[in-house]
Amino acid sequence: MKNLVPKVNIAGVSISNISLTETIQLFNACIIQEEKIRVCVTPVNCIVWANKSQRLADLYNTADLVLCDGVPVIWASKLLQTPLKGRVTGLDLLPLYIEEAYKKEFSMFFLGAKEGVAAALAEKCRNNFPGIKINGIYAPPFADEFSEEENQKIISLINAAAPDIVWVSLTAPKQDYWIQKNLDKINTHIAIGVGGAFEITAGIIKRAPLWMQKKGLEWLFRFINEPTRLFKRYLVEAPEFIPLIIKQLFKKTQ
Repeated sequence: MKNLVPKVNIAGVSISNISLTETIQLFNACIIQEEKIRVCVTPVNCIVWANKSQRLADLYNTADLVLCDGVPVIWASKLLQTPLKGRVTGLDLLPLYIEEAYKKEFSMFFLGAKEGVAAALAEKCRNNFPGIKINGIYAPPFADEFSEEENQKIISLINAAAPDIVWVSLTAPKQDYWIQKNLDKINTHIAIGVGGAFEITAGIIKRAPLWMQKKGLEWLFRFINEPTRLFKRYLVEAPEFIPLIIKQLFKKTQ
């Protein structure tokens, strides 16, 4: 199932050409068929970072699904004449699949985010969907890399819960490295990093209006609300995506 999804090369990163609806369907199939997949959500910055790190590029290019998170990535795919079907962001996928998991009686585990965020998200899920299977939550202490003891604690908690899907909110690419390293050790079918989607889905942080999302301006909304934290990401690193696409386009036309 997972190997049937074609991929599109965007600046050296293989992005899965799959829609949001198809992603939900594929998740369902993986759980029912008891497959195990590693899923990455890749905005523009992740693609830029992958061009500076072979290790990160390899991480994305060996993932089972690499989802397109960003309107500029869609624009680039069209410019390269290999159009992607659409955005599949963690912010969209998490709330939609929470509802889907409730309907299908699939179980979930929320790992990461700041203290109290996963608990707030779980509480909201239980209020909206009584009986939903949230098998576990855990917010590990902040660290660039977990100690062996802490990492084993995380693995043990997940394995005791045996969820169908593990949602990981440790920021990218830290969350993606953690999943890659530990996927074989955890008892689940789907492991996916979704960055700040916990806070927004829980209602702790407000999301950009729909019109800004569709126009590719969601980054601006987030920057206005968190300028200090996001200045480097959006105003220094993200513009580096443009020359990468121009270079790829030039090579393609030669």
